[in-house]
Amino acid sequence: MRIIIQVVLDASVSVNGHLKEKIGRGFLLLTGFKVGDDKLVVDKLIDKLLKLRIFQDEQGKTNLSLKDIDGEILSISQFTLYGSLKDGNRPSFTKALKYEDAKELYSYFFTKLHSLFPRSYDGLFGADMQVSLTNDGPSTYILDSEENR
Repeated sequence: MRIIIQVVLDASVSVNGHLKEKIGRGFLLLTGFKVGDDKLVVDKLIDKLLKLRIFQDEQGKTNLSLKDIDGEILSISQFTLYGSLKDGNRPSFTKALKYEDAKELYSYFFTKLHSLFPRSYDGLFGADMQVSLTNDGPSTYILDSEENR
């Protein structure tokens, strides 16, 4: 599982030209799954995500959590996070979890995330989405199950 965390001042997602969700300050998550991921991996990364202290305090130190700043989360499913550009000029998605399995695991991920952090919103799994954001910093982090075993 891989989560790209964008620290944002605001973010939104539209589907078919219609605004689906919009948040203020918080995290924009790009969330993808690979072959072998399961609910235990998801649980571990959610726990880590919600404990991150990556917002600046009054002294400019990254010392505050999402909860401390009363932030929000916008999560977007993105299978291309496991696209490999190693060989050739077109991406290979052999490491990405198959559609139905990824849909089930993303549903589990978002349901659990929302239960633990109710100010969480998401796009539409498998849809062609347009995502807008104002990155704060800019600050972008990668949370990867391979590094958090």
